[in-house]
Amino acid sequence: MLSETALKQTPLYHEHVRLNAKIVPFGGWEMPLQYEGILAEYNSTRRDVAVFDTSHMGEFLIEGDLQESGLDRLVTQRLSDLAVGACRYGALLKEDGGVLDDLIVYRLAQAKWMVVVNGATMQKDSEQFMRIVTAKDKFTNISFSTGKLDIQGPKSRDLLSRFIKGFEKLTFYTFAECEVLGTKAIVSRTGYTGELGYEIYFPWERTPELWNKILSLGAKPAGLGSRDVLRLEMGYSLYGHEIDENISPLEAGLERFVDFDKDFIGKAKLLKEKKEGSKRHLIAFVSLSRRSPRSGFKIYSSDGQEIGVVTSGTFSPALEKGIGLGLVNAGCAKKDEKIFVGEGSGSIEVAITPRPFYKKGTFRN
Repeated sequence: MLSETALKQTPLYHEHVRLNAKIVPFGGWEMPLQYEGILAEYNSTRRDVAVFDTSHMGEFLIEGDLQESGLDRLVTQRLSDLAVGACRYGALLKEDGGVLDDLIVYRLAQAKWMVVVNGATMQKDSEQFMRIVTAKDKFTNISFSTGKLDIQGPKSRDLLSRFIKGFEKLTFYTFAECEVLGTKAIVSRTGYTGELGYEIYFPWERTPELWNKILSLGAKPAGLGSRDVLRLEMGYSLYGHEIDENISPLEAGLERFVDFDKDFIGKAKLLKEKKEGSKRHLIAFVSLSRRSPRSGFKIYSSDGQEIGVVTSGTFSPALEKGIGLGLVNAGCAKKDEKIFVGEGSGSIEVAITPRPFYKKGTFRN
């Protein structure tokens, strides 16, 4: 039995070891950081096709009417008009408006839902769902019976069509139940890289079989390192960085994923924040050199005043410059204004820019 401090392993852990992946702790899991190298895996995703092990993500099943079950109160997004076969991104909040997690809700049937959450927050998310979901026997945590692979890249559709049928016409944020290696599986099209891509939810114990099938057809294995560069080039939020229990979705620039016309936990606090104005806001910035900002670096105005902190930073292969996201005090750091991150000899001059940094992605193709 796992102790509270033991790191969990996905069903592909031994496959990663066999491929000589560099394994690192990530959100309570032992996960591959890289195989061949971060840049090579980045290029495979941007130009060809790569496969990521995301089996550490959590999956919950909820059965019942949207309102009566309590599910509607848990999610900031409107779900009542979500079609069967579609999914939608939203947030799970505390009463004070902080983000417990970001998530994606899948409508499997008129009164059946799957919610996909982050692996690091799975336990607290489950506890929050169990507090609110009215029929406890209609909530099932299927995280440890469900493997998940993300197949990403402009050639992902071509690769998967060689052994899966019925997914080819999926549009962004839709899914279908398909036969995959002789079993029924959910194939969805969301993505976190900016490229065309799909997710396959597959029986946990058979996930190595699916992984090896995809590799045999030419996909390259890719790890957390390249995944973070890819998502940051798109300006996407990462839980624990751009959003957490002390950051509201309004501060994080995620208001478009909050529907104020419905009831949800934390709504009163967000309405108050919206009326009074957020104390902080998220900015994107690009370095004026190849030097890269890092998470935790302080952000300074052009006159040397400390105004915020970097939440994520990396070197962008697409821009050949450092890029980053950061939270700054309200009223500070206007568009095109030059600011600085880091201190002393490590200070980097950066310019504020719109998101995304990378604009050539194939995710809507």
